[in-house]
Amino acid sequence: MKNGLVVFFAAFIALGASWTGFVLGSSLQLGREKLTTVLNGSDDYPIQRAGEATLGLQVYRANGCAACHTEQIQQDGVACDVVLISSKDRQKVLEAISDISQKDHLQSDPYIGLPGQPYAVFSGVTEGEASAISDKITAATGKVETHIVPTGGDISRGWGVRHSVAADYLYDYPVQLGSLRAGPDLANVGARLPDANLQLLHLYAPQSVTKDSAMPSFKFLFEVHKIGETPSPDALNLPPEFAPAAGYEVVPKPEAKQLAAYLVSLRADAPLYEAPFTPPTPATNAPATK
Repeated sequence: MKNGLVVFFAAFIALGASWTGFVLGSSLQLGREKLTTVLNGSDDYPIQRAGEATLGLQVYRANGCAACHTEQIQQDGVACDVVLISSKDRQKVLEAISDISQKDHLQSDPYIGLPGQPYAVFSGVTEGEASAISDKITAATGKVETHIVPTGGDISRGWGVRHSVAADYLYDYPVQLGSLRAGPDLANVGARLPDANLQLLHLYAPQSVTKDSAMPSFKFLFEVHKIGETPSPDALNLPPEFAPAAGYEVVPKPEAKQLAAYLVSLRADAPLYEAPFTPPTPATNAPATK
């Protein structure tokens, strides 16, 4: 027992240091966060959520959604795509890159593209390799761009286009990072599934949207009542196997609409200085032709 006081203070210091590092430190970091600017643009980021979406964060929190979903996209690193924009001499460009083999990320066919049609000639190269390749093509009268492409499991699953940063959560209180992925990450779900009606269908009957979904139904956020003289404009358009009895309809409560609005507002798809990427453009990867 004579060492009890020492053990107590040691435990107190250890717990205090942990709380300071993990809780207070993170809170202070986010508290100093300010609006940032989109990379290579002038727009502010992030944008304040609208009223319903702000209330929806509290519905999300109250229903424990963070127990099964995260809101933090991870990435392993970045790669580069060398995109040919145009070329005056196709043969000269081909000769310039002839010493780089397909195993060095050359596309299956070194197609130089039609005038005005960009084409990713090399994919997944390092920054140094991209710079060297660009120099060769530029010297051969070709015009190129180097596109930054984030890599990692979350990116390949289509859950996001870049890793999450503190600025993404500037207007969230509390921040719902989550730690378990029983379901997909939701940090960018508003970009993947921007239809609020689809979100409502998923909340009422998850299996009607995603077959074999393990997500529980949130039917308590909806009302089922008889159809009046005219159907409610908010009534869900459910598949027959999930629809109520004939003469009845399913209408979302305000909480359901707020939660759907919050989910649609989750968009972490702006390129930032601390999380750069090159937004995709149409026809970046033209089909190879002979």
